[in-house]
Amino acid sequence: MGDSVITLAIETATQVVGVALAGDDGVIGVVEITHRRRHAETLVPAIDFLCKHTRVAPSEVATIGVDVGPGLFTGMRVGIATAKAMAMALHLPLVGICSLDLLAHPLRHGSKVIAGVIDARKGEVFYALYRPSPSGAQRVTEPRTGSIDDFNADVMARGEDVVAVGDGAWRYRDELTHGIELVDLAHPSASALAQLARERTLAGDLSEASAELVQPMYLRAPDAQINWSTR
Repeated sequence: MGDSVITLAIETATQVVGVALAGDDGVIGVVEITHRRRHAETLVPAIDFLCKHTRVAPSEVATIGVDVGPGLFTGMRVGIATAKAMAMALHLPLVGICSLDLLAHPLRHGSKVIAGVIDARKGEVFYALYRPSPSGAQRVTEPRTGSIDDFNADVMARGEDVVAVGDGAWRYRDELTHGIELVDLAHPSASALAQLARERTLAGDLSEASAELVQPMYLRAPDAQINWSTR
């Protein structure tokens, strides 16, 4: 890819709808909407607004990044479906990135083990642990679903200093194992997504960058399916 790679990032895996554009000089623009979860109604107008005010035409976008979860089922589906439609219409590579990786990314220059923790509802969290590295946070456990007690047990088993980030950590902050540091970042960032997707594009890491191959990371069945099974 050339030096003029512009990446569009689509972030809808949690309560926030976020879109960002990144180019040679970093992030060009960001739109984030946190009020009311109306992902389907908000996403496309947010993309249009961002492109208009950054003066970046859709034809100038060279790659698209999308948060594939884990997270809110409906939000993930809206973001991934929109990203796939745009990627196929514009014949662009589509890079899917895990929401927990995005949470860990801003803490990559620290010294403590990073825990990305997303509220999974129903008394559970999605979480993964990472080792900080200047080249990017390196995942040391696979994303999983569990109770906050399961999370605490995994942290205690490592016997290392841990910093936690994400709305799941904030929701259960009073139940976290003593000594876990909490960072003021609740949701994955569209800016981080744009930067990571652009880096992978420039590095040629596009083995799974076709729209057909990008799939949501659910980690558990959708709530509707769970409710039907229970009935």
